[in-house]
This record gives sequence, structure tokens and C-alpha cells, in this order.
Amino acid sequence: MRKRTKAREIVLKILYQADINRQGIPASIEDVWHGEEKLEPAVVEFSNLLVSGISGNLKEIDGLIAEYATNWQVERMAVIDRNILRLATFELLFLKDIPAKVSINEAVELAKKYGDLDSSKFVNGVLDKINKTHKKECEKDL
Repeated sequence: MRKRTKAREIVLKILYQADINRQGIPASIEDVWHGEEKLEPAVVEFSNLLVSGISGNLKEIDGLIAEYATNWQVERMAVIDRNILRLATFELLFLKDIPAKVSINEAVELAKKYGDLDSSKFVNGVLDKINKTHKKECEKDL
């Protein structure tokens, strides 16, 4: 498995656990890291970047997801879907060195692996809207 793909899986575990246990991201980080085998530094570094970025921008990320997930409230989404969307939305907004296509594809693959039957379609649809529409709105502001 590629390093960034592995990092995204770890981040999804952290976000999922924080959501389910309501213990917060720092406690979930500790729990998940203790359960992982020895990881390459690049995996740990990218995981930490994603987790800190998501937690530091959670309100903005959730607001954007709510705006583009028509007829869905973020807190009512399936936990896996919500956290995959948070992860990919962070990448789309803040990690300009990662092509949008890569972030969306990685999110869809996570949804196929960990979500239910419709998760990948849902995730793809929301992220595609965010990518196309939000970028156009940002370009107008420039």
C-alpha cells in the first residue's frame, strides 16, 4: 500500500474513533498509534498533517460539506462517510500540491472499502460538487 494511502486510512481510523467515542482527536490519536505496526516516517508525517489540519479547520470543513451535501446534515451522515468527506475536503481546500482528482479518488476508494453500498457514490458526488463549485467561487473572489 502506498504511503499516503496508508496515512489516509490511519487518519480515517482516528476521526472515526473520535466521533464514535466522543473522546476527542488527541485521545484517539494515541489509541490508534498504539495499535499500528511500525510505520515509515513519511506515513506518520502525512497522517499528522492531515489530522492537525482537519481538527484545526473542522468548522469550515463541516460548513462546506453541509453546503454541498444537499438535503443532508453533517451530523446525520454515516460516521464513515462524514469522516471521509472531512479528510478529502481538507485536502481539496488546503493541500494544493495534491491534485483534486487524486484526493477524490482516494476518498472514493476509502468509501468502497469502509462504507456501505452507496457510500462511494455519495462521497464522490459531494466532493465533485465541492471541487467544481467551490473552486469557481474562489476564483471569482480573486
